[in-house]
Amino acid sequence: MKAKKSRRHPIFFIALLILAGEAVFILPFVLARVFRATVLDVFHINNTELGYCFSVYGIVAVFSYFFGGPLADRYPPRKLMSAALLLTAAGGLVFANNPSFQTLAILYGFWGFTTIFLFWAAMIKATRIWGDARNQGKAFGFLDGGRGLVGALFGLLGVFIFSLFTSDSHTALTAGEQTRAFQSVIYVSSALVALIGIMVFFFLKLDTEKEGPTIANITLKNTVQVLKLPAVWLMMVIILCAYVGYKITDIISLYAKEVMLYSEVDAAKTGTFLLFLRPVVGVAVGFLADRSKPSIYLCVGFLLSILGAGLFASGVLAENLDVLFFVSIIITAVGVYAARVLYFAVMEEGKIPLVLTGTAVGVVSFIGYTPEVFAGPAIGYFLDASPGETGHQHVFWMLMVFSIIGFVASYIFYRISKKETA
Repeated sequence: MKAKKSRRHPIFFIALLILAGEAVFILPFVLARVFRATVLDVFHINNTELGYCFSVYGIVAVFSYFFGGPLADRYPPRKLMSAALLLTAAGGLVFANNPSFQTLAILYGFWGFTTIFLFWAAMIKATRIWGDARNQGKAFGFLDGGRGLVGALFGLLGVFIFSLFTSDSHTALTAGEQTRAFQSVIYVSSALVALIGIMVFFFLKLDTEKEGPTIANITLKNTVQVLKLPAVWLMMVIILCAYVGYKITDIISLYAKEVMLYSEVDAAKTGTFLLFLRPVVGVAVGFLADRSKPSIYLCVGFLLSILGAGLFASGVLAENLDVLFFVSIIITAVGVYAARVLYFAVMEEGKIPLVLTGTAVGVVSFIGYTPEVFAGPAIGYFLDASPGETGHQHVFWMLMVFSIIGFVASYIFYRISKKETA
């Protein structure tokens, strides 16, 4: 291994990481989150089938996490990340042309490779280097919060483009209008993702001393070394539970339409509102975490997720209770996003070597992101097996169970970290 002296990078470095870090997921996830009801109508699929597409993505992604992680310890991020963005944007051309369910599933598998194998670990390692040992909370808070803002802006742009095809937000679109409107959203999003990929290629250039520590060769010994760390095993559980929560936020816009009886455009606006909460939570939690231990705020995040899940699962929400609905969204979002911000920020607290960050990310992600495989089908099954509010309640009971497990793992992480520090 050869270690380079790390330096604090300029602000444009994290800004470009933020922009790229969310843009790569716009086509596979953000559009489906904001326009879930529209996606089901345009592609003539149900929630279970959309869940299967996410599952195909997840299967490819899980192996991509494991085998792609060490690449980030061997190569600089620029080429990996730019290639990922350009390939993902190319997939948008297929997405825009009303593919069949089978083609859609294959496309999600392709996106599982482009967004994870080439991209994910490189972005995480670059963020950890930018933050240095004392500012991991801020670094990952800026990253996830900034990504949330980018996602929200993409969602807002998508809603604006979509709304151009109707003069009244409360009027249902015809099938043809839906298709044309959503095609326009996809084409604009794909073009922007490709543009960001080009920017990464030309402007994320770092000189040799700023690349951070690298390994001379990718070996099994590095993986074994990472697996000996207790923090790695706890991070697997924490990320798994937190990511289930993040996946469940995908149905908030659908909840607005099916339970609160919002129109398509108003439901999409609700999904976009959720996206705008993410940057606020990310930055605030990041600053707080650097004042103590990130694991403490992981515990708080899971406790809020438990409370929010309980509100949605209890059945107290109903049409015309808009204020309570949005309060429930805020509580759930703060909990879910706080956990999401910090589950990689605890690497420094968990004594994971910087030089093996990519390998560690690959290992913990291999288990931690398995919700990519099972969460989509499980959510789809609950929603389709019990249409309406009952199905949504079942999904939020699932959120509560995983949030409880995540809280226990976070508390154990905190206790071990506190003991080692003492």
